[in-house]
Amino acid sequence: MDQAIGSPTPIVISPNLYQHIGCAIENESEYRSIVGALQYVVITRPDITFVVKKVCQFMHRPLDQHFKAIKRILRYLQSTMEYGLHFTTVANLDLVGYLDTNWGTDVDDRRSTIGFCVFLGGNPVAWGSKKQQIVSRSTVAWLESLLSELHVSTSRKATVRCDNLSAVVVSANPVLHSKFMHFELDLFFV
Repeated sequence: MDQAIGSPTPIVISPNLYQHIGCAIENESEYRSIVGALQYVVITRPDITFVVKKVCQFMHRPLDQHFKAIKRILRYLQSTMEYGLHFTTVANLDLVGYLDTNWGTDVDDRRSTIGFCVFLGGNPVAWGSKKQQIVSRSTVAWLESLLSELHVSTSRKATVRCDNLSAVVVSANPVLHSKFMHFELDLFFV
């Protein structure tokens, strides 16, 4: 892959990877090995966290479309070798979290995916992506508790910024039902 043409993004625009669509690959251990290595790369490249967690969901039975997805991630990494985390010293220690949730968008099991990154004084201190709806706010609360135990005071109260696109769309046009996936899920469980 070191001679492959680079990719401008780590995943296609529509990141739908399906559990049962595609052909089984010959060497599943190679897939698992590459994905395992990508999990270590995420430590210094949080920009690929979402896509790496996405391909991790298929470790038990990887298909050809999943292998193509990891090849695209590798091509993206090859074209962005100069990217990475740069830690700097700062005077203020604001704790700020960013989160984006896709509520019920998994096409196979309708579970939610959440991605988050927490910065302390502009430097990333925690990030992740989970196929559930918790972590980010609890991570910020845990970091606040840890900082207070270490007698490190932040400049302000921690802030968590999240993507509320659905709330904005509903308030602007209550007739638009495509943004009400959670209703579909709630009715399914009832």
